[in-house]
Amino acid sequence: MRNIKLVIEYDGKEFNGWQKQPDKLNIQGTIEKAIETITGEEVELMASGRTDRGVHAFRTSGKL
Repeated sequence: MRNIKLVIEYDGKEFNGWQKQPDKLNIQGTIEKAIETITGEEVELMASGRTDRGVHAFRTSGKL
């Protein structure tokens, strides 16, 4: 297993929070599907933070 750090920005208006939930649009599930589409590998993300429904995430610094 390998670990990869991602820094992600998104508009959370249309999502039901970070965590995967059955039959609801969420950030975790959407990103996992995108990674699987690109790599062909099923992944499970672990986050160091989370958001609630309708919250917007943005980078506070110009540097990564």
